[in-house]
Amino acid sequence: MSFALSVNGMRRTVASSDPGETLLDYVRSLGLTGAKEGCAEGECGACALLWLEEEGGRSRLRAINSCLVPLAAAADREIYTVEALAQGERLCPAQQALAEEGGSQCGYCTPGFVISLFAEQSDRKGGPAALDALSGNLCRCTGYRPIRDAALRLPPLGPEHPLFRRLSQPAPRLAPLSWQSGSETFLRPTRLEGLWEIAARRPEAEWAAGMTDLSVERNLRFRRFPCLVSLEGIPELRGFREGPQGIEIGAALSLREVEERLAETPNPPPGLREWFPLFASPLIRNRATLGGNLATASPVGDAAPLLLALDARLRLLSSEGSRELPLSSFFHGYRKTALRPGELIASVRIPKPYPAIVRFYKVAKRPSDDIATVSLGAALDLDANRRAARIRLAFGGVADRPLRSTAAEEALAGRPWELPAVERAREALAGSLSPIDDHRGSAAYRLALAQNLLEKFHWQTRFLAP
Repeated sequence: MSFALSVNGMRRTVASSDPGETLLDYVRSLGLTGAKEGCAEGECGACALLWLEEEGGRSRLRAINSCLVPLAAAADREIYTVEALAQGERLCPAQQALAEEGGSQCGYCTPGFVISLFAEQSDRKGGPAALDALSGNLCRCTGYRPIRDAALRLPPLGPEHPLFRRLSQPAPRLAPLSWQSGSETFLRPTRLEGLWEIAARRPEAEWAAGMTDLSVERNLRFRRFPCLVSLEGIPELRGFREGPQGIEIGAALSLREVEERLAETPNPPPGLREWFPLFASPLIRNRATLGGNLATASPVGDAAPLLLALDARLRLLSSEGSRELPLSSFFHGYRKTALRPGELIASVRIPKPYPAIVRFYKVAKRPSDDIATVSLGAALDLDANRRAARIRLAFGGVADRPLRSTAAEEALAGRPWELPAVERAREALAGSLSPIDDHRGSAAYRLALAQNLLEKFHWQTRFLAP
């Protein structure tokens, strides 16, 4: 058994691989050493590559962290490294701009910046560059001003570049895959029936979507999975529907796809559009999924607090059928959920009517591309007398799981949206939360953050109309 992929326009066949081998390892073995390993956990961007995907009915070039992609997950993919962007001796615009602006010193990080800039160029229709595209790339020696200057002078990618012309053609389709690498098996079905067959045959199988979290376990903790089952090829997990009852988001859609579809939705749930820039980096969002972020059940995951504030529900699916569960009942403890053996998250449903006022706050060492110390998702409806008619407060980083603070909600419900009620809620938080101590912050610090974020929410919304 073998599989094929395309690298810089050349079809490659993989007949064997080592356990734990990544796409980064593979391209470097081909002599394409522009991509490098820096952190092995998706934070530095030195390993960035481009791959082609079909989104919204057209082909798109996406920058990804190749250190977080198991080699088998690249089967059938079309991949481009930094070596493919120049045309002979003629540099691509991103390379030329970085050279002329002095945006490269030691050069270790430069190929990753080029990849992110090129992807942003290829997706832009006009106007200045979206500098957020570079938030997943770190540089330790050049300084960011010349890199910023290089980005801002770049026009959208033009038809003179071969990869621009490639975007007018369909992206490759994913085929079913069964791959053995030592003691590891990687399976990628393309039908739900195939998924249930695997679940029955391999009860130890673990579902995998974007694999941005699982791959960190593989890279840094050398964890090996006897059987990984990719959900990327299952169309039923990639839906997106908006209707009178609310919005339903497929669990296997990448966060980038969700972001773009919400941008085309006339009345999306409030708070979601503003939330995306705080969730990791574009390199991560191009692969990570809502379903994966929730299923890992991290107490500091970015999705849970906001979705809890929006009263989200999960549609869970197994060979025995589907069931719906409030997200507030999904988390059972540290990395523990209500998922039964062989069950997966099929979609996330956010019901209407949406709250009038929604905010998401995240305290971290960096505003984006970092794990939260404490986060708050808050939703509020005020009545005509400016009383809290409906309020939901959901926190991350203050317990062994994401949770709603019903004690604080009860202290605020029905009361004027003023400081005395907020002070009551602060006291309720002190009596109901049980933060953990770790290297990101002490329990006392986390509690103070939670209380201060609630007060910040009040100060930002105290004059808003009901």
